[in-house]
Amino acid sequence: QVQLVESGGGLVQAGGSLRLSCTVSGRTFSSYTMGWFRQAPGKEREPVAAIIWSGGSTYYADSVKGRFTISRDNVKNTVYLQMNGLKVEDTAVYYCNAAKVVAGQILPTSIFGSWGQGAQVTVSS
Repeated sequence: QVQLVESGGGLVQAGGSLRLSCTVSGRTFSSYTMGWFRQAPGKEREPVAAIIWSGGSTYYADSVKGRFTISRDNVKNTVYLQMNGLKVEDTAVYYCNAAKVVAGQILPTSIFGSWGQGAQVTVSS
């Protein structure tokens, strides 16, 4: 059974930084494009960033370009999201999952069969 465990969330002031981690167990990690997604209260889950299996290409939502950086460590089965210059509107629960990029759009896939519990990120003004 695949498990995705997100960590590193917290409360931070606007302009601050956080680094999220997501560790995957129970499935080969290095074969897949991985993505970060987020869901704010009352809103649909939206894509944030994605990184291909080798780490050679990354993709970002326009709202986080220049502020967030996605990376991965295939030995540790972990994908990271470094978030700098946080804004109040970045407040959400952040999730990772296998992903695909189609015509520039980051989409989740059902390869892993489930989502993790997510990491709460709260940015105060």
